[in-house]
Amino acid sequence: MYIVILAGGSGTRFWPLSRAARPKQLISITGDRTMLQRTVERVLPLKPKRILIVTNVLQAGETECQVAGYHHGVPIDVIAEPAARNTAPAIGLAATIIAAHDPAGVMAVLPADHFIKDEEALRETLVAASHAARNGYLVTLGILPSRPETGYGYIEADVDLRGTGPFPVRRFVEKPPLEEAVRYLDSGNFFWNSGMFIWRADTILSEIAVHLPGLARSLANITFTGDVWELSDLDNQIEATYRDVANVSIDYGVMEKSARVQVLPAEMGWSDVGSWSALPEVVAPDANGTVCINAAAHIAIDSSDCLIYADNRVVATVGVQGLIVVSTPDALLVCGRERAQDVKRVVEELSRKGSDCL
Repeated sequence: MYIVILAGGSGTRFWPLSRAARPKQLISITGDRTMLQRTVERVLPLKPKRILIVTNVLQAGETECQVAGYHHGVPIDVIAEPAARNTAPAIGLAATIIAAHDPAGVMAVLPADHFIKDEEALRETLVAASHAARNGYLVTLGILPSRPETGYGYIEADVDLRGTGPFPVRRFVEKPPLEEAVRYLDSGNFFWNSGMFIWRADTILSEIAVHLPGLARSLANITFTGDVWELSDLDNQIEATYRDVANVSIDYGVMEKSARVQVLPAEMGWSDVGSWSALPEVVAPDANGTVCINAAAHIAIDSSDCLIYADNRVVATVGVQGLIVVSTPDALLVCGRERAQDVKRVVEELSRKGSDCL
């Protein structure tokens, strides 16, 4: 099995800790190893043939530094995209490289910035999914929902045909309103879309050719000479390829259209850690419902349900509830927990003003 880690995100909802050059996947939200390092570590017991990390030119250097200590266990390649073009080009590029060496090679595609509590369960699920992938299916992992979440996409499965899956996919649903999310939870055949995929390299390239022919033509122009794994030789070709490819996600471009898609349900303590409000999913709150990370101390007086990242400072909260407080050397964020998704608007405004605090 090959592992492809998508690590080119911007992580704007985790500002001011997450920045353009060091976004969410390259920082530690919980105060220890970074999310990218955790992602690499959790797949090493699978003994993959190779790990390919797809990032962008701005983050490539830091990405190389962070994974340097893992090369002794498995070959790791960092592929730098010259421009952000969403997940379909990134996955297509990785599949093209793998297929040049091993066309039938099974590749597992994982985001670099997700939290997995039960890592053994993830590994077992990936192995189970690989069997369907070898038979020509595009397998996506569906998370068993625990609440009527409106911030996630959903996958509707045809669960009547076989016992534990994988199940044929009926449709993908983008973030639904609450009343629909409640219905999905009650139905028992809807799963959260994890953004984790397993398929053969030649299978996904074949489906890209059918559903994204323009991308397929661009990828077909990449040629290999000598050692296929000397990926630095491809830099100029990748840059030329990315001048033409459209910005499109693999979900929209392929998964929602292909007849080969199956979903394998999974329970692994998953969170996409999409914003500061997700911290209680990865760090247990105290008796007052507050999560405090990286603080010298937290003095809470008549305060509850706060999320605090303190940059080794003493933090005191008095008479407040439901606040996000994030302190870094050059910025301070104070936000209501219910407005956590709007932190990205701060980044947009700073960008508009030409601020250096990005």
